[in-house]
Amino acid sequence: MRIWTLRRGSLSLPPSGRILGILNNTPDSFSDGGCHADAQAAVCHAQQMLEEGADIIDIGGESTRPGAQEVPVGEELRRVLPIIRRLRELHPRALLSIDTRHALVARAALQAGADIVNDVGGLGDPAMREVCAEYACGVVLMHMQGVPRTMQLAPSYVDVVAEVRAFFEQRVSLARQAGIAAGRICLDPGIGFGKTTAHNVQLIEHLEELRCEDLPMLMALSRKRFLRDIGKDTVEMSLVAARHGADLHRVHEVAPLRAALDAVSRQG
Repeated sequence: MRIWTLRRGSLSLPPSGRILGILNNTPDSFSDGGCHADAQAAVCHAQQMLEEGADIIDIGGESTRPGAQEVPVGEELRRVLPIIRRLRELHPRALLSIDTRHALVARAALQAGADIVNDVGGLGDPAMREVCAEYACGVVLMHMQGVPRTMQLAPSYVDVVAEVRAFFEQRVSLARQAGIAAGRICLDPGIGFGKTTAHNVQLIEHLEELRCEDLPMLMALSRKRFLRDIGKDTVEMSLVAARHGADLHRVHEVAPLRAALDAVSRQG
């Protein structure tokens, strides 16, 4: 069983998998934009996801859907900090993640009580590496080809599996040089972030080949457009990813996946 070291202790990662519940406080996310734009509504939804079996609440204030425009840091902070503070007050032991690519937002979120930084920028920013090292938090290091505004225009790889693996090795090395212990890092191949449907399927089917230093692997498949292309839903494909080695699953709807993962666990 792998262990992921976080800011306040460690999280065991059983074969059945852990779940990150997605809490987007944005007006323009591709599938739930505006649903939780009010802080109180967002907190209520987070509480519901915790009750349904989410192990971590992943809070985001900037959409990273294809074509998304960058949000000013001040606006991102306005969206996420009240939620983090209120959830920390109501649920002192809950695990909270900040989904951001901006070091200033990560720092403020960690000061407000976040345990994890989920960086779609893959720790490419030295300032982000510095913040994560300073706060000794858990880190999700994601691969993305390009930037959200243009990433889906023409994704291209010679060998997507080898190139994502090489990216992980290089960024983990940079993280360690910055003082981030390897045990704090979780890898995310960035399904749908600068990838075609074929690329996404290849990465899922060869997930173990992407793993470096036996680090945990996170899959974020929820409501991704490629699922329609292959005729699968989030739960079905998350179970496929789990069979290929995924340790964590980032989803919008917690209850169906929690039930499915628990059923698999009972079957042995």
